[in-house]
Amino acid sequence: MNFKPLFYPKSIAIVGASRRKKTVGNDVVKNLVKQGFAGKIYPVNPKAKELYGKKVYSHIDEIKDQIDLLVIAIPAAHAFQVIKEAHEKKNTKAFIVISAGFGEIGNKKGEEEISNYCKEKQIVLIGPNCLGVINPKVKMNASFAAIMPNSGTIAFVSQSGAICTSVLDYAEKLKLGFSKFVSIGNKIIVDELSLLKYLKDDPQTKVITMYTEQLVDAPKFIKTVKEITTGKNAKPVIILKSGKTDAGSAAVASHTGSLSGGSAAYDALFEQAGVIQAQSISQLFDFAALFSENKMSEVKTVAIITNAGGPGVLTTDAVVGAGLKLAELSSETKKKLSSFLPQAANIKNPVDVLGDAVAQRYKKTLELVEADKNVDALVLILTPQSMTEIEATAQTIVKLKKKTKKPIIVSFMGQETIDSGVEIMEDGGVTTSLFPEPAGAALAAMSKFAKNKVSASPSPKLEDLPAGRQGKSGSATTKQIGEVKQIFAKAKKSGKTSFPEAEALPIFKARKLPILEAAQAASAEEAVKVAKKVGTKLAMKIVSQDILHKSDVGGVTLNVTAKTVAEDYRKMMKTVKKNKPKAKLDGVLLMEMAEPGGIEMILGAKKIAKLGTLIMLGMGGVYVEIIKDTQMAFAPLTNSDINRMINKLKMHEILKGARGQKAYDIKALKEAIKNISQLVLDFPEIRELDINPLMIFPEGQGVKVLDGRMVIE
Repeated sequence: MNFKPLFYPKSIAIVGASRRKKTVGNDVVKNLVKQGFAGKIYPVNPKAKELYGKKVYSHIDEIKDQIDLLVIAIPAAHAFQVIKEAHEKKNTKAFIVISAGFGEIGNKKGEEEISNYCKEKQIVLIGPNCLGVINPKVKMNASFAAIMPNSGTIAFVSQSGAICTSVLDYAEKLKLGFSKFVSIGNKIIVDELSLLKYLKDDPQTKVITMYTEQLVDAPKFIKTVKEITTGKNAKPVIILKSGKTDAGSAAVASHTGSLSGGSAAYDALFEQAGVIQAQSISQLFDFAALFSENKMSEVKTVAIITNAGGPGVLTTDAVVGAGLKLAELSSETKKKLSSFLPQAANIKNPVDVLGDAVAQRYKKTLELVEADKNVDALVLILTPQSMTEIEATAQTIVKLKKKTKKPIIVSFMGQETIDSGVEIMEDGGVTTSLFPEPAGAALAAMSKFAKNKVSASPSPKLEDLPAGRQGKSGSATTKQIGEVKQIFAKAKKSGKTSFPEAEALPIFKARKLPILEAAQAASAEEAVKVAKKVGTKLAMKIVSQDILHKSDVGGVTLNVTAKTVAEDYRKMMKTVKKNKPKAKLDGVLLMEMAEPGGIEMILGAKKIAKLGTLIMLGMGGVYVEIIKDTQMAFAPLTNSDINRMINKLKMHEILKGARGQKAYDIKALKEAIKNISQLVLDFPEIRELDINPLMIFPEGQGVKVLDGRMVIE
C-alpha cells in the first residue's frame, strides 16, 4: 500500500463539511485550517459558500486540482458513490471514512461494496466508523479530535475512536509526541498489519503503540512483528488488548480448549511475536515514554535514589517483582556517598538521601550512582518537603540525562507542588511518572525488548523450521496424509465431527506419534479375545462420543488381565451408565499398560477464530486444569518456539533431571510437538485436539500417546 497520500497529502477534500459547529464535518475542516495544515483544503457542501475562510465547493467536480486525500463525513449510504467518483475523476488514492453505519450495525453489504472496489483499485482507506488520522509533523489533523499533539517518535494505532481522544488528552499532559496517530475503526482495508508494515520503515517512528480489540491471522502477525522488533533497526511494538474475557463462548471439548480461553491465546500470540503487552492505557504510555526518551538497553540491575523510605521500599518491591535486581553498589561508590551524605542516610541501594535533601545532594548522589558500573538503570524519587528544591533538582536531572546512556525514570510525587519541576524534566526529555512503582514494569519491558531484538530471528532460517514448513508436507509421507484424509472424509460423510480415543489413535499413529498397542471391544466376549491377543496387563477405557473426562464417570480401569477383563467390562458399563445415563456407550478400548518411570504431559491444539491454531504443551493427567502448568504458541512452530515452550514450563527442571534424577527424553518430546504442529497445518479442519496424557520417559526411551481425542469442523 502507498501511504504517502494518506500521511503526507498536498490536498485534502472534506465531503460533509458542515456549517453547524460541534459536528464531525465542521470539526475536521476547523482542525485542518486552524491547526496549521499547509496543503490545500477543499470543503465540500452544496449548501455552504465559505467555512473558516475557505471556499466551499458544492461537488468534487468543481475542484480543479487532484485530491490526494478525501475525508468522508456523510451518511453511510452515500459513501461508496463519493469514493468511486473521487478516484475516477480526481485520481484520489487515499480516503478516511469517518461515517458510521457499516459493519458495526450489521451493514456488511455496504462495507463489502467499498472494500471490493478499493482492493481492485489499490486504494488506501481508513475506517469506516473511525475518528480519523493525525500527522503532527505536517500539522495535519484530519480527524474530529480537538487536540493537535506534539510531533514526536511514538506511533499510535487504535481500533477505538473513543480511546484515541482519551490518549490525546493523556499524552498532552505528559508532553509526549507522536509520529502518526491513526484511528482505524472497522478496518475494511487498512488494518493493524498493514500499518505495522508501513511503520516498520517510517523514519519518524521510534516506538509503535496500539490499542486493539481483535486481530486476525496469527502467522502473518507474528512474522510482521518479528521483522519490526528484531535486528539492527528494531522498534518496540507495545499493544493494549481489550476483550480478554470468555463470557458467552461456546462449550469446549478438550482440556486445551478450556485452557486457551480468555486472554491465554493473545498472551501466547504476543509472547511468540515479541510484542510488549500493556495492561492499561497508563502503562502503555509508561512504556512508550521510557522507550522514546531513552536508549534501548538490556536492564538487569536498577539503582533507586529517594528522599523517603516508604516509596523507596515500594519501588524496590516493584523492581524485584518485575524480574529485575537491585544493583549492588561498588565499595568505592558507597565510600564516596558516605563522605557527604548525612550519617542517617542509607548508602546502600536503595540510596536514601533523607527528606532534607537539596538539589546539590541529589546532584552528587545521582552522578556517583550513575557512574557505577554495576548499575544499568536508575529510578529517582522525590517527595516534596519544606526544604526540597523542586526546580533546581529537576534541572540537575535534565543535565545528567543529556550525558548518560543509562535509562532514567523520575517520580516527583505530588500534584501542584511539584508541577514546575515535572514540566522542566518533560521539556528536557526525562521520563517521569506520577508514582514510582510503574518503573519496575517499564524497565523490565525495555530489557525484554533489548534482549529479544538481538537474540530472536525475524525470519527463521530453513534449519530452524520444523518439517513441512518449506511448503510441502514435510516429515509426513503422502501415504500418511492420505490415511488421515480417508479417516476425515469417512467421518464427514456420516456427519461425524468428534473422534474419541479409539478413533483418534489411528490418526496420531499415521502422523508418527508413538502409541501403545490397543483395540476396541463392544462386548465382554470381544474384550476377552483382545486381552488374550495383547497378552499383558491392560488399561480399559470407556468409548463414548458423549464423555470427555472418562475417569470422572468411572470409565477407566487399570491392570486388567484376560482373567478379569469380562467382569471388569460389565462393571464399567454399569458404573458409567449410572453416572452418565444419557451417554451412548460404544464399548471399551483395551490398551497395553505403559512402562513405569514416565511423566504425564499434555499436548493439544485449538483453532482460535480468525487467528489460527494454538498449540499447547504442559503438565498432563487428571489435574491439568487445576495445576495449569502450560505454554502455548501458534502453528506453524519453529524450533525456537518449541524450545521456548518447553523451557518456560515450571516442570522444565524436572524434565532436565532435577536433584540427581534422570533427565527425560526432551528430544522425543520436541518431535511429537513438531508432528502435531504439522498435523494441524495439513488439516486446518481440526478444531480441537488433546493428547492427555502424553507419557514422556527417561532419556532415550521416547514418548507414548496414552490417551487422546479430536474434534473437526
